[in-house]
Amino acid sequence: MSEDLLRAAEGRMAKSVEAFHRELATIRTGRANPSLIEHVLVEAYDSHVPINQVASISAPDPHMIVIQPWDRNTIQAIERALQRGEMGLNPSNDGQLIRVPVPPLNEERRKEFVRMVKQRAEDARVAIRNVRRDDMEQLRRLEHDAEISEDQSQRAQAQLQKITDRFVEQIEEVARRKEAELLEV
Repeated sequence: MSEDLLRAAEGRMAKSVEAFHRELATIRTGRANPSLIEHVLVEAYDSHVPINQVASISAPDPHMIVIQPWDRNTIQAIERALQRGEMGLNPSNDGQLIRVPVPPLNEERRKEFVRMVKQRAEDARVAIRNVRRDDMEQLRRLEHDAEISEDQSQRAQAQLQKITDRFVEQIEEVARRKEAELLEV
């Protein structure tokens, strides 16, 4: 019973770490990377769709992202969506391709992005701790209802804490790498 609970907790914590990875991919580091813009929503075909569903995105060099729309009619919509974004990008199109120069980050912007990374890391740690709290309560309920013994509950709680510590450390490591990448000039 407690093993199933621990496996489920581990799965939910892993999903929190994956979500954190995806969030960090959207924070630009001064290097062109398709993941920076692939989730920008474009108004196309009477709905809002991610840019990666209406075009192919590549980064031929460290300071340029190239977007090739599958339908030329979406070029203007893609360009507008990128200009509206919060990343300060200035796309230009030649009728077939959209080129997005990625300027180097200034010191102020780097620090702003580092603060953003720290905030998102804290949010991810809180999500993991919430999983731990919910499962600790469930273990205590199982113990109270005499479905597991006190020893089993204590062992499971200790294992749950180790799992939590492992995932929190993963988040901290990923955040440290992203911060180093941001501060690298």
